[in-house]
Amino acid sequence: MHDLIGRTLGKYQIIQHLGRGGMAEVYKAFQPSLDRYVAIKVLHPFMAEDKDFLGRFRREAKNVAALRHPNIVQVFDFDVQDGLYYMVMEFLDGPTLKSGLEALHQRGERLPLREALRITRDVGLALAYAHGHGIVHRDVKPANVLLERSGRVILTDFGVAKILSGTQFTATGTVLGTPAYMSPEQGMGQPGDGRSDIYSLGVMLYEMATGRLPFDADTPLAVVMKHVHEPLPLPKAVAPDLPESVERVILKALAKDPSQRYAKVAEMVEALQPGTIEGQPATSPAPKPSSLPPEPPRA
Repeated sequence: MHDLIGRTLGKYQIIQHLGRGGMAEVYKAFQPSLDRYVAIKVLHPFMAEDKDFLGRFRREAKNVAALRHPNIVQVFDFDVQDGLYYMVMEFLDGPTLKSGLEALHQRGERLPLREALRITRDVGLALAYAHGHGIVHRDVKPANVLLERSGRVILTDFGVAKILSGTQFTATGTVLGTPAYMSPEQGMGQPGDGRSDIYSLGVMLYEMATGRLPFDADTPLAVVMKHVHEPLPLPKAVAPDLPESVERVILKALAKDPSQRYAKVAEMVEALQPGTIEGQPATSPAPKPSSLPPEPPRA
């Protein structure tokens, strides 16, 4: 769909291709009426083959557009044109958490714990707000976390998993979510609830705090099976300098049984507040620009 560059979708002039995923292409566009740049996520055409897709798309996009939180990407618009379903969001000039963690890994470095805890808290606040409005993310992962140059942490892609549920794409046996961050219940084909998001957030914290994912394997299915069946490698065995208080949060968030996790993500956020974590100051300073390496310039 790179031939969309130069075309107009609704009120938006597409000017640059930013990236792609299994579900959509992402573009930078310009909205002349408001003199602003926006990001447009155009879903792949085969996603719309299910006859109920349009109704589900409109319903979920409307729900996500109603979310108003500083740590959630703002959705401005959603529509369909020439068979292309698209969502229009605020344009955020910053790297993904995924790209920053990959750069650190290549240098053999870890994210400072203070930064890891701040990012986890901010993503947790976004999830707590969404859960309070009846929306479960179902695909929390570093690729869906954007880091603004100002230091603001933004969670993206709310509603996409729900929009795609029931499509032929998922009916073939593919589960929704990303194997490395997927909860055991999602790995077994269950839809999951807010506690599934807590598990995925726990995987992210494990990765940021230790420098590696808890489970790895040669195939996505093998990773899923490890989440379902294998004991969690203890975080302090990977990173001996990790405070026990942080390890306890990770262990509770990553319990195989959802009933053994935090009941609400707000409880996990509270457990990670400065002053409750060993070695962390009792008061939280104002957010600073991320210490993650900058993302390479986009083509």
